[in-house]
Amino acid sequence: MKQTITKYKYTGLLSLALCTTLLQSCDKDFEEINTNPNAVSVPTPQYLFSKALYDGAAYSGNTGKLLFGAMQYTTSYNDVEGFGSKYVASQVNRTSEFFTLAYPAQINEIGEVIKAVKDDPTKINMYAVARIWKAYCFSRLTDLYGDIPYSQAAQGYNLSLFQPKYDPQSAIYADMLKELEEAAAALSPANATTFGVADLIYQGNTAQWKKLAYSLMLRLGMRLTKVDAAAAQSWVTKAIAGGVIKEHADIAKVSYVGSGQEINRNPVAWQLLKDNYLRADGNNNTEGGKYQKAFIDSLKINNDPRLSVLAVVYVGGAANSTEAIQKGMASNINGTKPADFVTYSEPKQTTVLKIDAPLLLFTAAESNFLLAEAALRNWYSAETATALYEKGIRLSMQQWDLISGTTGTIDAGRINSYVAAHALRTSASQAVQLEQIYNQFWVGIFPDAQEVYNNYRRTGYPALVPNNYPGNATGGRIFRRCLYPVLEQTLNRASYNEAIGRQGADDLMTRVWWDKQ
Repeated sequence: MKQTITKYKYTGLLSLALCTTLLQSCDKDFEEINTNPNAVSVPTPQYLFSKALYDGAAYSGNTGKLLFGAMQYTTSYNDVEGFGSKYVASQVNRTSEFFTLAYPAQINEIGEVIKAVKDDPTKINMYAVARIWKAYCFSRLTDLYGDIPYSQAAQGYNLSLFQPKYDPQSAIYADMLKELEEAAAALSPANATTFGVADLIYQGNTAQWKKLAYSLMLRLGMRLTKVDAAAAQSWVTKAIAGGVIKEHADIAKVSYVGSGQEINRNPVAWQLLKDNYLRADGNNNTEGGKYQKAFIDSLKINNDPRLSVLAVVYVGGAANSTEAIQKGMASNINGTKPADFVTYSEPKQTTVLKIDAPLLLFTAAESNFLLAEAALRNWYSAETATALYEKGIRLSMQQWDLISGTTGTIDAGRINSYVAAHALRTSASQAVQLEQIYNQFWVGIFPDAQEVYNNYRRTGYPALVPNNYPGNATGGRIFRRCLYPVLEQTLNRASYNEAIGRQGADDLMTRVWWDKQ
């Protein structure tokens, strides 16, 4: 026994000595051996900025189709695809996916870009543009959830902040507006250093980035009308004075080639296409999606020339855009595929589902509709509400030329007839005129369902009738926000609890700060 113990004792000492020698040997060349020869230690801000633009465009309330259903553009006969239009309780956690996707991608990426350029005075334009894009990305996120990690977001690597606090939405808005104001003021054409071709939106044009900054200020300022009308007026008038997007030439858009990796495809079109419409036969729709009845009925009742541009019915296996046969599917269908499923309208392959079409992030139509509201509130007097409203309608129809890649997609005569038939009722109350503006916004900003959802919560228009579907999670009401990821309750519990203690329950019907009752 003594010999055995001695043997194992010796063997253990030998093993320990051997390990120590090996560790010393490894330590000498550790850094060289463990350095990836294909990686870079310092990020190239141009490359990272391009990725941040792609991801900022891709991860929003539009790509998950959730808000397409909520704003009654689309629906499905099943519960999974149709959550947005049915609010099914078993599917509520789908609303957390935007939060989950945004932080490791767009938020982290634009944070790293800012870190790389902010202290270099020769890159002042790059820093300003990155700040504008950061405001864009965070605004889309906070508008869906309310209080979110903001001041401490994406600081795990830099500052070891793995449980970031949630900032109040009021503070987030104040900082985003400040960032937009400072960034716009800092942009200088005299400074030649820009992101250049890595800038997928404006290719380094600082004048256009300045217009986007002020247009975002207009958008966010108008968001405050219910919660703080004085602040809303102040920011809206400041944005108008700075100069906002008014024509197609200045709109913010990301272009796509439509081939190769998914990042090269229009993310909204591609999501719709791959989830439902790849077969293009009107019957074998993977998740049972079609246009919703409310949307198609509105287009038909109003003799809207966009109907044949947006919708098709498959007849004998071929896409048919004849307006008379377009038909929307009811949102209350309960789990069984309708026998006449093929006869319902769905998005058109050459427009809405065009994967090489540009994704329009901020349009001239949106600016003009917002300016029409500003004029209606007497916050803007250089143009009338009527002129701005009509211009918004025209631009919203003409922008389908940009998406389809063709000229005269909608006949000019039909546009004129539509504008004449839907004149702003200037003798009516402000509420009636606001409803007209945001009814046109609903149709005209499509497929940007998220901005329609934001303005629906702010104004109440369009006056959509909620779907009281069996087993819904909202009591038959359109939800007011999205839910935080379940993981936040375990990995960031203290910050999560603080947020819901301040904002209200993590519930679909809890209103965000600017969505005042």
